[in-house]
Amino acid sequence: MKLSSRKVQHEQKIALSMTSMIDVVFLLLIFFMTTASFVKTERDLDSAIKVNEKSAAEASDLEPAIVEIVPGGTGFVFRVGARELLSDDELTNVLRAFPNKLDGAFVRVANGAPFRMAASAIQACKDADFISVSYVPMD
Repeated sequence: MKLSSRKVQHEQKIALSMTSMIDVVFLLLIFFMTTASFVKTERDLDSAIKVNEKSAAEASDLEPAIVEIVPGGTGFVFRVGARELLSDDELTNVLRAFPNKLDGAFVRVANGAPFRMAASAIQACKDADFISVSYVPMD
């Protein structure tokens, strides 16, 4: 005895429920949209350092001006190279003699140095027409 006929089996088609598939597709779409990165990667960003080939070839061998505020005999003094200076005016006059104003100046300050000396060293560099002045604390 047959319980099912072959005609009945061929006439029935398998139907898939598309509702759950659409839900999965939308969930994946939302997931990828929220986790996508829309900012430029670091390798695509322009460098802040620009190199001019002509100026690199013509660069001088001069070192930048370094003004140090260090403990001296009676207190803190300004030191430029091997010279120790006591006043702001002397420091400004020495810095005006530097030929490489475009390289900038560095003011290095030792721990415990008075703020007035650091500020006057930066002002002396500006008065001597240095393009940029950088403050660097000593360790």
